[in-house]
Amino acid sequence: MEPYTPPPDHAFGDAHTTGTRVRRPPFRRRAAACGAGTALAAVSLVVGFRAADADGPTPFPQFLAFLPWFLVPAAVGLGLAAVARNRFLLVWAVVAATVTTWYVRPYGPDRTDHRGPVVAHLEVLTSNVEFGRATGDLVAAIRREKPDLVFVEECDRTCSAALVSQVPQRDYPYRNVVEGNLAVGSAILSVHPMSNTAGIRSALAMPGAEARIGGRTVRLQLVHPLPPVPGRIGAWRTELAGVRAYAARAEGVPTLLAGDFNAGQDHAAFRRVLDAGGLHDSARLAGASRAPSWPSAAPRPLGTQIDHVLVSDDFAVRGVRFLDFTGTDHRALIVELALHSG
Repeated sequence: MEPYTPPPDHAFGDAHTTGTRVRRPPFRRRAAACGAGTALAAVSLVVGFRAADADGPTPFPQFLAFLPWFLVPAAVGLGLAAVARNRFLLVWAVVAATVTTWYVRPYGPDRTDHRGPVVAHLEVLTSNVEFGRATGDLVAAIRREKPDLVFVEECDRTCSAALVSQVPQRDYPYRNVVEGNLAVGSAILSVHPMSNTAGIRSALAMPGAEARIGGRTVRLQLVHPLPPVPGRIGAWRTELAGVRAYAARAEGVPTLLAGDFNAGQDHAAFRRVLDAGGLHDSARLAGASRAPSWPSAAPRPLGTQIDHVLVSDDFAVRGVRFLDFTGTDHRALIVELALHSG
Protein backbone atom coordinates (compact mmCIF):
# COMPACT_ATOMS: atom_id res chain seq x y z
CA MET A 1 0.00 0.00 0.00
CA GLU A 2 1.30 3.41 -0.99
CA PRO A 3 1.54 6.07 1.73
CA TYR A 4 -1.18 8.85 1.73
CA THR A 5 -0.09 12.08 0.12
CA PRO A 6 -2.30 15.12 0.82
CA PRO A 7 -3.43 17.08 -2.24
CA PRO A 8 -1.85 20.46 -2.92
CA ASP A 9 -3.49 23.54 -1.37
CA HIS A 10 -4.71 24.86 -4.72
CA ALA A 11 -6.97 21.81 -5.09
CA PHE A 12 -9.22 23.36 -2.47
CA GLY A 13 -9.17 26.82 -4.15
CA ASP A 14 -7.14 28.43 -1.43
CA ALA A 15 -7.09 32.08 -2.45
CA HIS A 16 -3.99 32.68 -0.39
CA THR A 17 -1.93 30.35 -2.59
CA THR A 18 -3.60 30.95 -5.95
CA GLY A 19 -3.99 34.74 -5.89
CA THR A 20 -7.71 34.53 -6.92
CA ARG A 21 -9.26 36.33 -3.94
CA VAL A 22 -12.71 37.78 -4.86
CA ARG A 23 -12.55 41.51 -4.24
CA ARG A 24 -15.67 43.24 -2.94
CA PRO A 25 -16.40 46.80 -4.07
CA PRO A 26 -15.10 49.44 -1.68
CA PHE A 27 -17.44 50.42 1.15
CA ARG A 28 -17.99 53.82 -0.45
CA ARG A 29 -19.44 52.25 -3.59
CA ARG A 30 -21.59 49.78 -1.65
CA ALA A 31 -23.02 52.60 0.48
CA ALA A 32 -23.69 54.71 -2.65
CA ALA A 33 -25.52 51.79 -4.27
CA CYS A 34 -27.67 51.31 -1.18
CA GLY A 35 -28.53 55.01 -1.05
CA ALA A 36 -29.32 55.12 -4.76
CA GLY A 37 -31.63 52.13 -4.51
CA THR A 38 -33.50 53.64 -1.57
CA ALA A 39 -33.98 57.03 -3.28
CA LEU A 40 -35.03 55.49 -6.59
CA ALA A 41 -37.47 53.09 -4.92
CA ALA A 42 -39.24 56.03 -3.25
CA VAL A 43 -39.43 57.97 -6.53
CA SER A 44 -40.65 54.93 -8.45
CA LEU A 45 -43.45 54.19 -5.99
CA VAL A 46 -44.84 57.75 -6.12
CA VAL A 47 -44.45 58.16 -9.88
CA GLY A 48 -45.90 54.68 -10.32
CA PHE A 49 -49.21 55.79 -8.80
CA ARG A 50 -49.18 58.86 -11.07
CA ALA A 51 -48.57 56.69 -14.12
CA ALA A 52 -51.34 54.32 -13.04
CA ASP A 53 -53.77 57.27 -12.77
CA ALA A 54 -54.38 56.44 -9.12
CA ASP A 55 -53.84 58.23 -5.82
CA GLY A 56 -53.24 55.17 -3.69
CA PRO A 57 -53.38 54.88 0.09
CA THR A 58 -51.64 57.11 2.63
CA PRO A 59 -48.97 58.46 2.27
CA PHE A 60 -49.11 58.57 -1.53
CA PRO A 61 -51.86 61.22 -1.97
CA GLN A 62 -49.77 63.48 0.26
CA PHE A 63 -46.57 62.72 -1.68
CA LEU A 64 -48.29 63.23 -5.04
CA ALA A 65 -49.09 66.81 -4.07
CA PHE A 66 -45.34 67.48 -4.26
CA LEU A 67 -44.54 65.34 -7.31
CA PRO A 68 -42.16 67.86 -9.00
CA TRP A 69 -39.89 67.75 -5.95
CA PHE A 70 -39.33 64.03 -6.45
CA LEU A 71 -36.92 65.11 -9.18
CA VAL A 72 -34.54 65.86 -6.30
CA PRO A 73 -34.26 62.27 -4.99
CA ALA A 74 -34.19 61.10 -8.63
CA ALA A 75 -31.14 63.32 -9.22
CA VAL A 76 -29.58 62.15 -5.95
CA GLY A 77 -30.15 58.56 -7.02
CA LEU A 78 -28.48 59.26 -10.34
CA GLY A 79 -25.44 60.78 -8.64
CA LEU A 80 -25.12 57.92 -6.18
CA ALA A 81 -25.51 55.37 -8.98
CA ALA A 82 -22.60 57.03 -10.76
CA VAL A 83 -20.49 56.83 -7.61
CA ALA A 84 -21.44 53.16 -7.23
CA ARG A 85 -20.55 52.50 -10.89
CA ASN A 86 -23.66 50.36 -11.10
CA ARG A 87 -25.09 50.13 -14.62
CA PHE A 88 -28.50 48.85 -13.46
CA LEU A 89 -28.91 51.73 -10.99
CA LEU A 90 -27.80 54.26 -13.61
CA VAL A 91 -30.46 53.06 -16.06
CA TRP A 92 -33.08 53.02 -13.29
CA ALA A 93 -32.18 56.58 -12.28
CA VAL A 94 -32.40 57.89 -15.85
CA VAL A 95 -35.80 56.24 -16.37
CA ALA A 96 -37.14 57.52 -13.03
CA ALA A 97 -36.00 61.11 -13.73
CA THR A 98 -37.39 61.01 -17.28
CA VAL A 99 -40.80 59.70 -16.24
CA THR A 100 -41.05 62.19 -13.38
CA THR A 101 -40.18 65.05 -15.73
CA TRP A 102 -42.86 63.87 -18.15
CA TYR A 103 -45.55 64.09 -15.48
CA VAL A 104 -44.40 67.49 -14.23
CA ARG A 105 -45.71 69.01 -17.48
CA PRO A 106 -48.97 71.01 -17.26
CA TYR A 107 -52.07 68.85 -17.51
CA GLY A 108 -54.73 69.50 -20.13
CA PRO A 109 -55.11 71.86 -23.11
CA ASP A 110 -53.41 75.25 -23.05
CA ARG A 111 -56.50 77.17 -24.18
CA THR A 112 -60.29 77.02 -24.02
CA ASP A 113 -62.51 76.44 -27.04
CA HIS A 114 -64.48 79.65 -26.59
CA ARG A 115 -66.63 80.97 -29.42
CA GLY A 116 -68.44 84.14 -30.27
CA PRO A 117 -67.86 87.69 -29.05
CA VAL A 118 -67.05 88.63 -25.46
CA VAL A 119 -70.22 89.46 -23.53
CA ALA A 120 -68.63 90.23 -20.15
CA HIS A 121 -65.31 90.74 -18.41
CA LEU A 122 -65.12 89.61 -14.81
CA GLU A 123 -62.64 89.12 -12.01
CA VAL A 124 -62.82 86.21 -9.57
CA LEU A 125 -61.21 86.07 -6.13
CA THR A 126 -60.95 82.90 -4.07
CA SER A 127 -59.34 82.66 -0.64
CA ASN A 128 -59.09 80.16 2.18
CA VAL A 129 -58.87 82.44 5.19
CA GLU A 130 -57.98 79.61 7.63
CA PHE A 131 -60.63 79.71 10.35
CA GLY A 132 -61.29 83.37 9.52
CA ARG A 133 -57.82 84.52 10.60
CA ALA A 134 -57.11 86.28 7.30
CA THR A 135 -60.45 88.07 7.16
CA GLY A 136 -58.82 91.50 7.51
CA ASP A 137 -56.61 91.03 4.46
CA LEU A 138 -59.52 89.49 2.55
CA VAL A 139 -61.72 92.54 3.16
CA ALA A 140 -58.85 94.85 2.16
CA ALA A 141 -58.35 92.88 -1.07
CA ILE A 142 -62.07 93.02 -1.89
CA ARG A 143 -62.04 96.80 -1.45
CA ARG A 144 -58.85 97.20 -3.47
CA GLU A 145 -59.43 94.71 -6.29
CA LYS A 146 -63.24 94.99 -6.53
CA PRO A 147 -63.71 91.46 -7.94
CA ASP A 148 -67.04 90.54 -9.50
CA LEU A 149 -67.20 87.19 -7.70
CA VAL A 150 -65.70 86.27 -4.31
CA PHE A 151 -65.36 82.72 -2.97
CA VAL A 152 -64.32 82.35 0.68
CA GLU A 153 -63.41 79.07 2.38
CA GLU A 154 -63.00 78.49 6.14
CA CYS A 155 -65.06 81.60 6.78
CA ASP A 156 -65.91 81.23 10.48
CA ARG A 157 -68.65 83.22 12.21
CA THR A 158 -66.32 86.18 12.78
CA CYS A 159 -65.52 86.17 9.06
CA SER A 160 -69.16 85.99 7.99
CA ALA A 161 -70.01 88.83 10.37
CA ALA A 162 -67.18 90.92 8.89
CA LEU A 163 -68.51 90.33 5.38
CA VAL A 164 -71.78 91.86 6.56
CA SER A 165 -70.32 94.80 8.49
CA GLN A 166 -67.26 95.65 6.36
CA VAL A 167 -68.30 94.73 2.80
CA PRO A 168 -71.29 96.93 1.94
CA GLN A 169 -74.42 95.20 0.73
CA ARG A 170 -74.72 97.76 -2.06
CA ASP A 171 -71.37 96.60 -3.47
CA TYR A 172 -72.22 92.89 -3.28
CA PRO A 173 -75.99 92.63 -3.11
CA TYR A 174 -76.04 88.93 -3.97
CA ARG A 175 -74.65 86.46 -1.45
CA ASN A 176 -74.72 82.83 -0.42
CA VAL A 177 -73.16 82.60 3.04
CA VAL A 178 -73.12 79.37 5.04
CA GLU A 179 -72.20 80.18 8.62
CA GLY A 180 -70.15 77.74 10.65
CA ASN A 181 -67.35 77.45 13.15
CA LEU A 182 -63.68 77.20 12.18
CA ALA A 183 -63.33 75.55 8.74
CA VAL A 184 -67.02 74.78 8.14
CA GLY A 185 -68.26 78.18 6.94
CA SER A 186 -68.08 79.40 3.33
CA ALA A 187 -69.35 82.31 1.29
CA ILE A 188 -70.00 83.41 -2.30
CA LEU A 189 -70.41 87.12 -3.03
CA SER A 190 -71.46 88.54 -6.39
CA VAL A 191 -72.04 91.89 -8.01
CA HIS A 192 -74.18 90.13 -10.63
CA PRO A 193 -77.75 88.91 -10.04
CA MET A 194 -77.45 85.51 -8.40
CA SER A 195 -79.78 82.82 -7.11
CA ASN A 196 -78.55 80.28 -4.59
CA THR A 197 -78.50 76.54 -5.26
CA ALA A 198 -78.11 73.52 -3.02
CA GLY A 199 -74.40 73.15 -3.66
CA ILE A 200 -72.51 69.92 -2.98
CA ARG A 201 -73.02 67.80 0.11
CA SER A 202 -69.88 67.83 2.23
CA ALA A 203 -68.48 68.13 5.74
CA LEU A 204 -67.18 71.65 5.00
CA ALA A 205 -69.75 73.91 3.35
CA MET A 206 -69.69 73.95 -0.46
CA PRO A 207 -72.49 76.34 -1.49
CA GLY A 208 -73.51 76.85 -5.10
CA ALA A 209 -75.32 79.47 -7.16
CA GLU A 210 -76.37 80.59 -10.63
CA ALA A 211 -75.54 84.10 -11.77
CA ARG A 212 -76.73 86.16 -14.74
CA ILE A 213 -73.61 87.59 -16.37
CA GLY A 214 -73.55 89.21 -19.79
CA GLY A 215 -76.99 87.83 -20.59
CA ARG A 216 -75.91 84.24 -19.82
CA THR A 217 -76.63 82.01 -16.86
CA VAL A 218 -73.38 80.91 -15.24
CA ARG A 219 -73.21 78.00 -12.80
CA LEU A 220 -71.06 78.83 -9.76
CA GLN A 221 -69.74 76.32 -7.25
CA LEU A 222 -67.47 76.84 -4.26
CA VAL A 223 -65.20 73.84 -3.66
CA HIS A 224 -63.70 72.80 -0.32
CA PRO A 225 -63.48 69.03 0.24
CA LEU A 226 -61.86 67.52 3.30
CA PRO A 227 -58.06 67.32 3.05
CA PRO A 228 -56.37 63.97 2.31
CA VAL A 229 -55.00 63.46 5.80
CA PRO A 230 -54.37 59.96 7.18
CA GLY A 231 -57.65 58.34 8.13
CA ARG A 232 -59.72 60.58 5.83
CA ILE A 233 -58.56 59.54 2.37
CA GLY A 234 -61.90 57.86 1.70
CA ALA A 235 -63.86 60.99 2.65
CA TRP A 236 -61.55 63.12 0.49
CA ARG A 237 -62.18 60.87 -2.51
CA THR A 238 -65.93 60.81 -1.87
CA GLU A 239 -66.25 64.58 -1.70
CA LEU A 240 -64.13 65.11 -4.81
CA ALA A 241 -66.35 62.55 -6.53
CA GLY A 242 -69.27 64.87 -5.67
CA VAL A 243 -67.37 67.75 -7.27
CA ARG A 244 -66.75 65.56 -10.32
CA ALA A 245 -70.48 64.77 -10.58
CA TYR A 246 -71.23 68.51 -10.52
CA ALA A 247 -68.58 69.17 -13.16
CA ALA A 248 -70.00 66.45 -15.40
CA ARG A 249 -73.14 68.54 -15.85
CA ALA A 250 -71.14 71.46 -17.27
CA GLU A 251 -71.56 70.58 -20.94
CA GLY A 252 -73.24 73.40 -22.83
CA VAL A 253 -73.57 75.62 -19.73
CA PRO A 254 -71.05 78.25 -18.58
CA THR A 255 -69.56 76.82 -15.40
CA LEU A 256 -67.08 78.13 -12.84
CA LEU A 257 -65.74 76.26 -9.81
CA ALA A 258 -63.45 78.00 -7.33
CA GLY A 259 -61.93 77.28 -3.97
CA ASP A 260 -59.53 75.14 -2.00
CA PHE A 261 -59.70 71.76 -3.76
CA ASN A 262 -57.16 70.14 -1.43
CA ALA A 263 -55.84 68.52 -4.61
CA GLY A 264 -53.83 69.40 -7.68
CA GLN A 265 -53.01 68.18 -11.16
CA ASP A 266 -50.97 65.25 -9.87
CA HIS A 267 -54.00 63.78 -8.08
CA ALA A 268 -56.17 61.45 -10.14
CA ALA A 269 -59.26 62.68 -8.25
CA PHE A 270 -58.61 66.25 -9.41
CA ARG A 271 -57.88 65.28 -13.02
CA ARG A 272 -61.22 63.43 -13.10
CA VAL A 273 -62.99 66.66 -12.13
CA LEU A 274 -61.35 68.43 -15.06
CA ASP A 275 -62.03 65.63 -17.52
CA ALA A 276 -65.62 65.00 -16.45
CA GLY A 277 -66.76 68.49 -17.38
CA GLY A 278 -64.19 69.43 -19.98
CA LEU A 279 -63.04 72.10 -17.55
CA HIS A 280 -59.80 74.08 -17.54
CA ASP A 281 -57.59 75.19 -14.67
CA SER A 282 -57.17 78.95 -15.00
CA ALA A 283 -53.63 78.90 -13.66
CA ARG A 284 -52.64 76.30 -16.24
CA LEU A 285 -54.07 78.47 -19.05
CA ALA A 286 -52.12 81.46 -17.72
CA GLY A 287 -48.85 79.52 -17.62
CA ALA A 288 -48.81 79.24 -13.81
CA SER A 289 -49.77 75.61 -13.29
CA ARG A 290 -46.94 75.04 -10.82
CA ALA A 291 -47.23 78.31 -8.88
CA PRO A 292 -47.65 77.19 -5.25
CA SER A 293 -50.66 78.25 -3.21
CA TRP A 294 -50.00 76.12 -0.10
CA PRO A 295 -48.34 76.30 2.34
CA SER A 296 -47.90 80.02 1.96
CA ALA A 297 -45.07 80.13 4.51
CA ALA A 298 -42.84 77.90 2.37
CA PRO A 299 -40.17 79.80 0.42
CA ARG A 300 -40.87 80.00 -3.31
CA PRO A 301 -40.95 77.89 -5.35
CA LEU A 302 -41.57 75.26 -2.66
CA GLY A 303 -45.15 74.21 -2.03
CA THR A 304 -48.00 72.94 -4.16
CA GLN A 305 -51.04 74.38 -5.91
CA ILE A 306 -54.34 73.24 -4.40
CA ASP A 307 -56.35 76.47 -4.78
CA HIS A 308 -57.96 76.73 -8.20
CA VAL A 309 -60.49 78.44 -10.44
CA LEU A 310 -61.84 76.01 -13.03
CA VAL A 311 -63.79 77.25 -16.03
CA SER A 312 -65.69 75.79 -18.95
CA ASP A 313 -64.94 76.49 -22.62
CA ASP A 314 -67.21 79.56 -22.47
CA PHE A 315 -64.43 81.54 -20.78
CA ALA A 316 -61.03 82.88 -21.80
CA VAL A 317 -58.42 83.51 -19.11
CA ARG A 318 -56.80 86.95 -19.29
CA GLY A 319 -54.62 86.81 -16.22
CA VAL A 320 -53.88 85.07 -12.91
CA ARG A 321 -52.35 86.48 -9.72
CA PHE A 322 -51.60 84.94 -6.33
CA LEU A 323 -51.85 87.15 -3.24
CA ASP A 324 -50.33 86.65 0.22
CA PHE A 325 -52.67 87.22 3.15
CA THR A 326 -51.55 87.39 6.77
CA GLY A 327 -53.07 84.73 9.01
CA THR A 328 -53.65 81.93 6.51
CA ASP A 329 -51.52 79.13 5.14
CA HIS A 330 -53.07 79.59 1.68
CA ARG A 331 -52.35 82.19 -0.97
CA ALA A 332 -55.41 83.85 -2.44
CA LEU A 333 -56.03 83.61 -6.19
CA ILE A 334 -57.38 86.30 -8.51
CA VAL A 335 -58.37 85.37 -12.06
CA GLU A 336 -59.37 87.73 -14.85
CA LEU A 337 -61.86 86.17 -17.25
CA ALA A 338 -63.73 87.00 -20.41
CA LEU A 339 -67.11 85.34 -20.93
CA HIS A 340 -67.98 84.59 -24.56
CA SER A 341 -71.41 84.31 -26.12
CA GLY A 342 -71.04 80.58 -26.77
